[in-house]
Amino acid sequence: MIIFSDSKDLTPQGLSPLFEQAQWSRGRSLDDLSSMLTHSDLVISAWENTRLIGFGRVLTDYVFRASIWDVIIAEQYQGQDIGTQLMRQILDHPSLKNVELFWLCTRDKQAFYATLGFSDQEQTGMVWDRSKHST
Repeated sequence: MIIFSDSKDLTPQGLSPLFEQAQWSRGRSLDDLSSMLTHSDLVISAWENTRLIGFGRVLTDYVFRASIWDVIIAEQYQGQDIGTQLMRQILDHPSLKNVELFWLCTRDKQAFYATLGFSDQEQTGMVWDRSKHST
């Protein structure tokens, strides 16, 4: 049975193996993961017994906007509706009930997020990359 939690008492050491499974999150340091957890407004984790199998986080003002980041499901659990359930935990979370717009970035999961009602028609985003502006 899969259990979802909004507790922020995850450890970087517990989260790191999950992040090492995906190219986009591989190589994150434990210090950076710790800071990420501390400064996220909401985290949702998915567990099978004591094993962390899914994660997603939110940055928000709780009224106008929320951005969803780092949604990941362990490889062997993908395709079992856990990602959909995790996203529903985020979108339906009581602390986010007044948020008007949810934003997320993805490079390869557009079809999945479209099934949840996300649209790629709102192409208003821009990115500033620190690594391209460092001296």
